[in-house]
Amino acid sequence: MKKEDVNEEITKTGNEEENTESVGDEETSSNEETVETSTESEVTEENSELNTLKSKLEEEENKYLKLYAEFENYKRRAREEAERNNKYKNQSFAEDLLSVIDNLERALQISGTSEEFESLHKGVEIVYNDFINKLNANGITVIEAQDKAFDPNFHQAVMTEAAEGLESGIIIEEFQKGYMLKDRILRPAMVKVSE
Repeated sequence: MKKEDVNEEITKTGNEEENTESVGDEETSSNEETVETSTESEVTEENSELNTLKSKLEEEENKYLKLYAEFENYKRRAREEAERNNKYKNQSFAEDLLSVIDNLERALQISGTSEEFESLHKGVEIVYNDFINKLNANGITVIEAQDKAFDPNFHQAVMTEAAEGLESGIIIEEFQKGYMLKDRILRPAMVKVSE
């Protein structure tokens, strides 16, 4: 081989290597771009997955808070109902006793003069007073009516009558006593009201 031919070969080989290097550089930069693109897509996927998880977490927290609020409301209502039931547990029993009180009051209205009647009357009066004290101790009280202003929440007007010297709406006479259990009406007072 001639010297010139060898130089040409070297030049060709050098050019081929440069071309190969430039192709390698292009491949490297192409690989770097692919890596960057795949990294960016992975980050985007992770962000969307993170956002999805955050929204699911918020939904679950909202569900939990709603359930917690409903449970707290249920506990409050159950507690109030238990207190109300406990407060008025004796209502039906007390209503049954009102007829006994009425009969004792009627017995006390009877008059007599004999010694036996007086002692019997005294005994009925003692029983009546003890009975009223026991009712008061259990929150059952008499509704005041005589000479009070008529209140339809506490009184039941069965008659009206014109009365001199009294303004309209004043209770003139009480026919049957009314009773309350704490703040609840057991029976309204039956009254006569001035016109």
